[in-house]
Amino acid sequence: MDEPDTEPPLVVVPGADPSARQLCFAWGPAEVLVCETLFGRAGTGDGAPSSSRVFVVRRDQDIYIHTLRKLFNESHGIFMGLQRSEEELAGKSRKAQLVQVSKNYRSVIRACMEDMHQAAVSTRDPALQGQYSTQVSILSAMELIWNLCEILFVEAATAGPLLLRLLDWVRLHVCDVDSMVREVLSSESPSKHKLFWNVVDVFVLQGRMDEARHLLSKEASANPASLNMYKILDDLMKKMPVPSLGNTQTLTELELKWQHWHEECQRYLQDGTFASNPHMESICKILLGDEDAILEKKELMTTWYHFLVTRLLYSHPTVKPMELRFYAQSSMDLFLGGESSPEPLDMILMAAFEFEMHQVIKECSIVLSNWWFVAHLTDLLDHCKVLQSHNLYFGSNMREFLLLEYASGLFSHHSLWQLGVDYFDHCPEFGRVYLELHIERVPLSTEQKALKVLRICEQRQMHEQVRSICKIMAMKALRNNRLGSALSWSIRAKDAAFATLISDRFLKDYCEKGCFSDLDLIDNLGPSMLLSDRLTFLGKYREFHRLYGEKRFAEAARLLLTLMTAHIAPCSFWMTLLTDALPLLEQKEVIFSAEQTYELMRCLEDLTAGNPDKQKFQDDDVETTKVEMLRLALARNLARVIVKEGTVEGS
Repeated sequence: MDEPDTEPPLVVVPGADPSARQLCFAWGPAEVLVCETLFGRAGTGDGAPSSSRVFVVRRDQDIYIHTLRKLFNESHGIFMGLQRSEEELAGKSRKAQLVQVSKNYRSVIRACMEDMHQAAVSTRDPALQGQYSTQVSILSAMELIWNLCEILFVEAATAGPLLLRLLDWVRLHVCDVDSMVREVLSSESPSKHKLFWNVVDVFVLQGRMDEARHLLSKEASANPASLNMYKILDDLMKKMPVPSLGNTQTLTELELKWQHWHEECQRYLQDGTFASNPHMESICKILLGDEDAILEKKELMTTWYHFLVTRLLYSHPTVKPMELRFYAQSSMDLFLGGESSPEPLDMILMAAFEFEMHQVIKECSIVLSNWWFVAHLTDLLDHCKVLQSHNLYFGSNMREFLLLEYASGLFSHHSLWQLGVDYFDHCPEFGRVYLELHIERVPLSTEQKALKVLRICEQRQMHEQVRSICKIMAMKALRNNRLGSALSWSIRAKDAAFATLISDRFLKDYCEKGCFSDLDLIDNLGPSMLLSDRLTFLGKYREFHRLYGEKRFAEAARLLLTLMTAHIAPCSFWMTLLTDALPLLEQKEVIFSAEQTYELMRCLEDLTAGNPDKQKFQDDDVETTKVEMLRLALARNLARVIVKEGTVEGS
């Protein structure tokens, strides 16, 4: 185990006191094991008691949050669908399908965010409320980043449609005015409400002209003196040129129309048309893209990227993707104004606006609390051919590296590990190796779980892991004296030595109890009995008992003699076999021929003469009695055979 660094730890270990003791750690497959030691304390005389406490620091704590299970389970289905449809994606439909996949991911994030919000509202535990609220904030940031990446990299929106997508992005994520709108409209006199102009301004800042015009119409109705100004402003807002998704007009036509409209707004402002109404004058300045006027509404926008989109809408609606970086940086500088430094989220969004996709992934890996986001986003971007595959991380391309990290975290969970299997399957370079290492660490707590793990290994022809799992389960069954299950697992593992061991246990139990357990298994061994000589003997010996029970004495006698002369029976079992021959020797009808009788006699003499514990064998009254009975029965049978056959051939 390594000694800890002298720098402060990155992870606070609950219950540990680094100032009182040194902490050592060891990396596990999905966590860090930290323990207290007395290293370096010899001779200090402080009399500190020894400690055996071990702390577990998990690598991906989020997978243990129950409310995030939907995120992991449902996104797994989307991921698998994307991998399967890769060959089908082609031409124009490819981009549309990839955009739909991206939206599916975002819908899962939003659903989890709503569930988490409901959980925060319903719980009365302050600690849980704080945890849920934190997760809501994280999920909200994840969707915000993902949506921007969808616009810039997956859909790759071009000049014109790009601004429309960014407006949708701002409306969805940045400023929710619905509660303010309801409050204003539900009042007796909306235009007199203190939030009236705030709502109008927000609508204008977000380019929601129809809604802004609807509210302004209420101001015109309540204040006839401003009717003329309202009509002019309403006409300007109505005529404002906006990009079209249908590509019905070229960028040049749009820019020309926008320039004429801009000049008209400028003329009304210079003529002092709105001078008597500061609110309308402010709106006209915003329509002209006046940065100072827009910044006056800073509190309504709340973020620099809202300011960026508003600024683009009213000053450069045909912005090209590669021009975004310049507007984004200047918008951040103007909005923050040196009052505060950028947050990590700001830096991630800035990297996206600068089309530094690798930087986005890197920053998200550092800031976000789990690997889910970067793994799935990177996989999607890889399918979009945005990432360069030669960009290696720890010997693998970035997509595979992040998927391996995410799947490794899943394998530390008692049920989510099954999802990790599919992620490893789609990592062509190292996925197989990682799966082999992690599958061996899945605790085989039940036979059902072991069968599930075994099926996964068999489907992937992981022969070593199959044998290992079967051996483990066979040992567990054997320790619990479940011989049938142990034998079944050893056969599945094709472990001849272990099958021999269990077969010996079956034979020992038979000698002690006089009957076999798990008859169905032994009766249906089939070709599996060839795995080992002892297993073959067990199966054939059971067949002898079956023939005897069916009164097929001649067949039973031949099989019994074969078992003895073929030397596949253990020497310790020979007396049992000879004893089994006694009922056949005492039958009214002669079963054994003279030659077979001589073979039995030879086996009996070999047993008594060649036994290493010969003296002990002779001193045992029971065994001595059995030998005498066998000799007498064999002599009688030989006499009967001689009478029957008339002569002894070959004597």
